[in-house]
Amino acid sequence: MLTVISPAKTLNFDSHVVGFGHTEPEHLNAAADLVDDARTLSKTKIASLMGVSEKIANLNYQRFQEWELASSIPKAKQAIFAFKGDVYSGLAADELAPDIINFAQDHLRILSGLYGVLRPLDLMQPYRLEMGLKLSNRGGKDLYSFWGNRITNSLNNALKASESMILVNLASNEYFKSVNQNLLEAEVITPIFKDLRGGSYKIISFYAKKARGQMARYIASKKINNPKKLRNFSEAGYRFSSAESNDGEMYFFRDELPTK
Repeated sequence: MLTVISPAKTLNFDSHVVGFGHTEPEHLNAAADLVDDARTLSKTKIASLMGVSEKIANLNYQRFQEWELASSIPKAKQAIFAFKGDVYSGLAADELAPDIINFAQDHLRILSGLYGVLRPLDLMQPYRLEMGLKLSNRGGKDLYSFWGNRITNSLNNALKASESMILVNLASNEYFKSVNQNLLEAEVITPIFKDLRGGSYKIISFYAKKARGQMARYIASKKINNPKKLRNFSEAGYRFSSAESNDGEMYFFRDELPTK
């Protein structure tokens, strides 16, 4: 069984995690091609393309200029420890034991606009390049065109190695669109998290993102390779609903929002 999650815009390269090895991203040369294309963008163009402030545009302009094909610690960091944000606060990778990280290395993938697919211990350098950006590049008009079927092929290989042709989709729609489901050799299961608000259950973005991270953590911690065991997920007060779920979607509901 393989789980996929999205990256995050927020990064943490201020500290480095010791006690873990690192690996090289599968599509590193393709990432270098994308960086070469992005280096031609002015700071003004980056601000317009990404819809960010001048300060953030300047930061990402500098990141593109300083990016190197051969990366090493401390300039680079393992992906699972480098990303921050709602999903990664739920994942809380800094608290995971080595055996759990090692399981995640084989069974968890991070979909990335720049790197295509990242394993947890793959080294990455600071970047911001959302999958949905309409960045013209040598592969086409946007990043979906650039990556084509490479992401799907990579996931198929990882699925075969996992010995369970089930893919648990905990990624956002923006990132999962990079996967060609017609060519994906797996059954896709998408957990959906809803919270009670105003008398009805709704997807609340912040909580749903954190719950995806908590589910990814749950899978890795329990070393789950059977999707039926996902029904036992009860982190942060969520409960599985068999009545709402179907073959492709698993619904989890929560009646009380956390106080923190």
